[in-house]
Amino acid sequence: MNRPSGGEAAPPSAAPTRVTLAQIFTAFLTIGATSIGGGVVAYLRRGLVAKRGWLDDATFVQMLSISEALPGLNGTNIAILAGDHLRGIYGAIAAIAGICLPGALIMFAVGVAYAAHGDRAVTTAILATVAAAAVGLVFSVTAQLGRSTLNRLSDLVFVGLTVTLVHFLHISVLLALLIVGALAIWWHRPRPNGTNSTGS
Repeated sequence: MNRPSGGEAAPPSAAPTRVTLAQIFTAFLTIGATSIGGGVVAYLRRGLVAKRGWLDDATFVQMLSISEALPGLNGTNIAILAGDHLRGIYGAIAAIAGICLPGALIMFAVGVAYAAHGDRAVTTAILATVAAAAVGLVFSVTAQLGRSTLNRLSDLVFVGLTVTLVHFLHISVLLALLIVGALAIWWHRPRPNGTNSTGS
C-alpha cells in the first residue's frame, strides 16, 4: 500500500489491491467518531486519500461531485461510494455502518445533555467554537482539492459561476449544479477534429 511521505499530499496510486471489510468499517468508524460537523469531508479526504491511500484525489473529487448532486449528506454518500469502490456492496454497507454508528450514539447522548443544559452560556460558547472549527476544516479541504484539481482557466470559471449562482443570485444548489454541469458538458464536448477543450 502506497502511503504519502508526509503532509497532506495524495499518493499517486488509487486503492490497494485488497482492503478487508474490517479495515473499511474501522476506518469509517474512526472518521465518524472524530469528524466535526461539516468538516466530515475534510476528514474523509485525509483518512482515505492522504493517510491510507485507498483513493486518489481525482477519484475523491468525482465521488464528492456525485454526492453533491444527490440527496442526503455528503459524508454518508461518499462513504457508500468509497466502500463500493473498495469492496463492492459489502464494502458500502461496512462504510455506511461505520460512519453512522458513532454519530448516532454520540448525538443521542448530546441530545439528552442539550435538553438539560442547552440554555447555559458555556454550552453556547462550545457550540460556536465547534462551528468555527467545522468551517475551517471545510475551507482546508477545499483548498487542498483545489490545488490538485483546478488546473485550467475553465475550471476556475466554473467555480466562480457556481459561487455566483448560489451565493449572490440565491439559486438552489441543485439548479446551479444542473446549469454549471450542462455548461461543463458543452465546453468539454468532443470537437469535430476529434479533440476536446480539456487542454484549454
